Amino acid sequence: MSPKQIKGAGNLRAKGARLWHDRSVVLPRPFWRNATAINDELAPAWLPWSAVDPDRIAFVWNDEEDSQVAATIASMVPAAGAGWEEKHRFTTEVTVLLAARYGRWTCGWHWAVGEGGGGGGDGVVTSWCCDSHSIGERAATADKVIASLLEWRDWLEELAERFAQLAPPSGADAEERSWHLERAATRLVTVVVDRTGAECGWYGLCHTVLTWFLSSTGMGPEAARDAVETAIGGRFESWTQPSPMLVENVSEGLAVGLTGERAYRDR
Repeated sequence: MSPKQIKGAGNLRAKGARLWHDRSVVLPRPFWRNATAINDELAPAWLPWSAVDPDRIAFVWNDEEDSQVAATIASMVPAAGAGWEEKHRFTTEVTVLLAARYGRWTCGWHWAVGEGGGGGGDGVVTSWCCDSHSIGERAATADKVIASLLEWRDWLEELAERFAQLAPPSGADAEERSWHLERAATRLVTVVVDRTGAECGWYGLCHTVLTWFLSSTGMGPEAARDAVETAIGGRFESWTQPSPMLVENVSEGLAVGLTGERAYRDR
């Protein structure tokens, strides 16, 4: 772990506790089995790209921070034999703690492969599983949380790099823009399938990644989300890897829907 510098030292648990008590814990709808957000503001699947973009939100890490955060989280781990509710509350409190310290982007720390902790189906984090399997001895649990947080941050940084590489160039005409959008969608869907293994609800992350990509090009979050929803149209399924033809059709549909033009095929 390379040494880095974090600004704004303070009592982590106090910050998290204030945020926890300032928010309503009574949810407007039932808690899903794997949901750990207090509300949509702490559900990564519903965050706008501006809230998670690593180029806009600095995050650095060093051994001192690692030690402090690990100790704080370890002190929050429920006792051995704790039931589902206590473990669930721990995950929620950790999410609030990290969001208070570093920003809302951290709430994806437990969006794990095969789990729905991000509020949008299967995720990409491998250092964390479900609460019942990941929460155990205090120090080991804290280490898992930190590893998951850093893994999530790496994913966001990877996405930012991909978005920059795949974005249509400024000044592109509609046909050229369509080509770039179709290529970007194809590559991003492929990446999501690879990282999630196309497990349960994997397409939720796909929706999110494509929405974030379009937002990174300047589209508003709602317009981007609507465009992605229209393009996918319920054609992706859990536990089913989409065929190359389906990925191509979805990608082309997204590009044509946004530009009104089909891409050149000889590029």
